[in-house]
Amino acid sequence: MSNIRVISTDNAPAPVGPYNQAIAAQGQLLFISGQIPLDPKTGQLVGDNDISQQTQQVMKNIEAILKAAEANWQSVVKTTVFLSNLENFAPMNQVYAQYFPEATAPARACVEVSRLPKDVLVEIECVAVIS
Repeated sequence: MSNIRVISTDNAPAPVGPYNQAIAAQGQLLFISGQIPLDPKTGQLVGDNDISQQTQQVMKNIEAILKAAEANWQSVVKTTVFLSNLENFAPMNQVYAQYFPEATAPARACVEVSRLPKDVLVEIECVAVIS
């Protein structure tokens, strides 16, 4: 267990179950749990039914966790995007692209799921390489 470190920050939503915001493993890999568009201060949903606002909040939450792990967007090597409706792909992707220039964007999977926690429109998890 000494090669595993819990990453936690008040600048991202607190876990609502038996998981952590992120786990650093072997001192090199950072696994960030799926983030949904919750305001970390209030715990309230951001962007009601607006995929762009929801994606923006998710990315802010991920950024806060990366920062807590002393990492950044360039550290991210893989993301998984879960959408409640693939019709939201283009507006989600427009916000997502602001964080990842195409030439250095991480590997990614994007899937439509039947439902997400709190009925949000988007959830994103990622893996990063850290030092």
